[in-house]
Amino acid sequence: MSSEIAIEVGDVGKCYHIYGNPRDRLLQMLARGRRRFFREFWALRHVSFDIRKGETVGIIGRNGSGKSTLLQILCGTLAATEGSVRAAGRIAALLELGSGFNPEFTGKENVYLNAALLGLTRQETAARYPDIVAFADIGDFIDQPVKTYSSGMAVRLAFSVAINVTPEILVVDEALAVGDELFQRKCFSRIEVMRNSGATILLVTHSGSTVTELCDRAILLDRGEMLSAGPPKSVIGDYQKLLYAPQERRAAIRDQIQSGTQHAGRASASPGPDAPAPKAGAATVGTVPEEFFDPGLKPQSTVTYESHGAVIGDAQILNMAGEPVNCLRRGHTYRYVYGVRFERAATNVRFGMLIKTPSGIELGGGASASGLDEAISAVAPGAEFNVEFRFNCTLNPGVYFLNAGVVGTRDNEETYLHRVLDACMFRVVPEPAPLATGIVDFACVPRISRTTSNTSSLLI
Repeated sequence: MSSEIAIEVGDVGKCYHIYGNPRDRLLQMLARGRRRFFREFWALRHVSFDIRKGETVGIIGRNGSGKSTLLQILCGTLAATEGSVRAAGRIAALLELGSGFNPEFTGKENVYLNAALLGLTRQETAARYPDIVAFADIGDFIDQPVKTYSSGMAVRLAFSVAINVTPEILVVDEALAVGDELFQRKCFSRIEVMRNSGATILLVTHSGSTVTELCDRAILLDRGEMLSAGPPKSVIGDYQKLLYAPQERRAAIRDQIQSGTQHAGRASASPGPDAPAPKAGAATVGTVPEEFFDPGLKPQSTVTYESHGAVIGDAQILNMAGEPVNCLRRGHTYRYVYGVRFERAATNVRFGMLIKTPSGIELGGGASASGLDEAISAVAPGAEFNVEFRFNCTLNPGVYFLNAGVVGTRDNEETYLHRVLDACMFRVVPEPAPLATGIVDFACVPRISRTTSNTSSLLI
C-alpha cells in the first residue's frame, strides 16, 4: 500500500444468505454443506478503488445499491465475504448517527465512551470536551440521558464527537441531511476546515449538489457494483440519468455507464484548447466588452435523459435583439430559449431552467409555474412549445452551464418528462477594473471613511 493512499479497496464483495423460512436455517446447519437451503444475495461484488490522502470522495447511488454496506466494511463494523480493505489512519465514522450511544448514559458519558472507541485517552477527550459541547449546542441536555433526546439532538452530539477527535479519515453516511439549516451550514464549514487540513473524507449522500460542491471525485454504485468513477459532475450526470430512466431502458443505460461509453466526449466541462479565442478587443483592458457568439464554445458534458413522452431541443441564448450569443456581459438581460415536442399526451406540464458552475453547483433558475394549479393542464400528442426564460446576467466573469427540463404528471406523480443537463453553456466576459468578487455580482458599493478621535471623513 502506497504511503499516498489512505484507503485501498480490492475486489470487495459481501454476500448474504437468504432463507425462505426459519426452518431452512436449521436444515442448513444439519446438512453440513452437502445441500444448500438458501439463496445468495450479493450486496457488493468486485468493488475496487483507491482513495488518496487528503481526497474528498463522494459515493452515490440509488437505495439498495450497497453504499452503506461498503462504508460498514471500510469502518470494520462488517466483514467482507471476499476481497480486502486497508486504511491508513484513525477513522471516525458517522454511519447511523447516535446508534453507538447508550440510551441510559448521559450525553457527557456517551461523549467519553465514543471518544475512547475512536482511540482518544480520557485526558485528550477532556481537552476537547468544551469544543464538542459547543459544537453540538444542546444546552443542559448534555447532562441528561440520551433516551430523553430528540433524534436531532442525538445526531448533533454524534457529529460533534466524530469531527472533534481529529480523524485522518472521516466517513459520513447521509449525516449532512439532518438538523436545521444553521447546523447543516456549521457541519459543511467544519468539513471544509478538515479538507483544508489534509483529512481524507468519504461521503455518502443522495444530494448531487453536495457531492459536486464538496468532493474531488465521485463513485457511482448500483446493485452492488461500481458503475463509474471520476469527476463529480460526470458521475452525478450518470446517476441522475439512471435514476430517471424508464424501467425498460434502465438495464441498457446501466450497461452503457459501466462500459464507459457515457463518458465519451465528456472529459472536459470547459472549452478545449482549440476553441476559437474571443473576438479581438472583446475584453481588452480599458474597453467595454461586447456580447458575441463564439462557435467554439460548446458543452462537452451534455447529458440527455430518457424521454417520457417529451423531447427538448434547440437550446440557445439570445440577446434582446434576437441574436444568438454565448459570451455575455454582466448587467445585461438575455433570453434562454428551447423547444419541446410532445410525443405522448401529458398533464400538469411545467418547464424549467437552471444555471450551474462547471463543478455542478446550482446557482439558480426558474420554472414556468409555481405549482400544479398554474401548470398547463393538458397537452395533446404532437404539440410543440417554444419555451423562453429571460434572465439578468449578474454573474462575474467565468464559464457557466444551463439545464433545460419539462415535468408533468405520470401515474399520479410529478416527474421529468424530459431533461437535458448542460444543454447550453456561456461565458461572462471580463470587464476592465472589476470590483466584484466571487461568482455572483451583488452590486456591492464600498464606502470607506477615516475615523479620528473627533471627526470622520468620507474617503470613498
